[in-house]
Amino acid sequence: MLYVTENYARGMAQKKRIASPRVVARLILYRRLLREMSSRGIGCIFSHQLAKRANVTPDQLRRDLMNIGSPGSPSRGYRVKDLEARIEDYLAAAGPQRTALAGLGDLGRVLLKHASSCGGSLRIVAALDEEPNFMESHLDGCPCFHLDETAQVVERFDIEAAIIAVPGVLAQSVANRFIEAGVQSLLNFSDSRLRVPPDVFVDHMDIDISLETFAFFARQHAPLKS
Repeated sequence: MLYVTENYARGMAQKKRIASPRVVARLILYRRLLREMSSRGIGCIFSHQLAKRANVTPDQLRRDLMNIGSPGSPSRGYRVKDLEARIEDYLAAAGPQRTALAGLGDLGRVLLKHASSCGGSLRIVAALDEEPNFMESHLDGCPCFHLDETAQVVERFDIEAAIIAVPGVLAQSVANRFIEAGVQSLLNFSDSRLRVPPDVFVDHMDIDISLETFAFFARQHAPLKS
């Protein structure tokens, strides 16, 4: 579930050449759907067909694609491979982001293993934790350090983004360490809302809210018991 800080979202809206976080999230979904279609041998698709698969309106999809100068047109349709390539070029324009992971508990280890196995636009090059057991060791090929070394790690590995997977009580102090070291993009998996400067991007991935939202709607759709 995407929660972007209000100040950052407002600043992004003023930079017309940069898509908003919600547009980027939709583009990532379109790319995933196009990859699936390409693997099944589908060569061409119309905007209303792709919009239905993505659960957005055709107008919304066309606006998103126009913003990145996509090949094809609503009347003639889009070549699946060409559209996938255009979205990929747009999303990967800056190259893989050198990322640090803070927190090596159960969630942190899952994130690290997933990132090391699937590649993608985030490359975790260093991990940090408050437990000294991880110092001078490696997990899934990633070097591990103590959180006290955050500034040195950011400088040594030229860190551009950070994933925060520590308990909520530690999240703000960990975020502050990264921000003070010059990192301006944070992905927060804790249940704590971070306070950051307006020019810092934060994506709050609140798993608890997602689970409770799911549970609420699951109850609404559950069959009545006599």
